[in-house]
Amino acid sequence: MISVNVGRGKDADWAGRLRRTAIDKRPAAGHVAVGRLGIAGDEQVDTADHGGYDQAVYAYAREDLDWWVEQLGRELRDGTFGENITTAGLDVTGALIGEIWQIGTARVQVTAPRIPCVVFAGWLGEEHWVKRFAAARRPGAYLRVLREGVVGAGDVAQVLARPDERVTIAESMEAFYGDPAAMRRLLRVEGRGLRWDEFAAGVLGRAAAGP
Repeated sequence: MISVNVGRGKDADWAGRLRRTAIDKRPAAGHVAVGRLGIAGDEQVDTADHGGYDQAVYAYAREDLDWWVEQLGRELRDGTFGENITTAGLDVTGALIGEIWQIGTARVQVTAPRIPCVVFAGWLGEEHWVKRFAAARRPGAYLRVLREGVVGAGDVAQVLARPDERVTIAESMEAFYGDPAAMRRLLRVEGRGLRWDEFAAGVLGRAAAGP
């Protein structure tokens, strides 16, 4: 891992309905505790969409940040996308929903991709950002904390186990945005985020209704 990033909530006119956001994450010094609801010193303002047990920690790969550097023509420091963990050498986009990682002494499970929102768009200040980020299919991964521990820059992040049903983070975005086949596969994944059942009702309901 390159960086462990935390941030506190700040008022912002562009921050959607809450008018407050903690998306500005900065690297933390030393090792920090990873609890069931997130990383010590970090705040999650919009807990309905970005917090809770299934979305306690957000990870993004430095390799994907570097891809965006080329696309946007601007530097992107670790933590720019609001990620708590900036990884290197770990295929976050290709990670499987339900996959289990060791990060520092903590054990976490991949539950869902990051779905772009108005706060993210306002923070980046890039035109059509929600659409562009979604289309790139490099969303990063939300993590459920299975075992609490500590984590710091330089610690190794490694995959411990993968589920039998293979739905990648990138493919799970297809499910979210309306692919019924991908959604059906995802519903067979053990360890998926609980909100997938809610999302599935809409996606599969629309598919059943037809065009």
